[in-house]
Amino acid sequence: MHVASWIWVLIPITAIVCGVFAGVAKRWIRLKERELRLSSEMTAERAAQYAAHTERLEQRVRVLERIVTDKGIDLADEIERLRDDRPH
Repeated sequence: MHVASWIWVLIPITAIVCGVFAGVAKRWIRLKERELRLSSEMTAERAAQYAAHTERLEQRVRVLERIVTDKGIDLADEIERLRDDRPH
């Protein structure tokens, strides 16, 4: 067979193979984008939880600082009052 006759066969086969690979690549890219989006959402959620936890700890430290620095208040009464003020 002559080389020119093979070109007419190889051109459509090459186009089909490229089309298949392009479809697979698009699906893979969509999958990776979805994975990144989910990972980002989970990271944002964890960051919000850490921020809320940090805020609660800071509030507790402020209460402890007040207890330690207030010398004119009966310690047991102050602890009970602060327990009642604590958000549930």
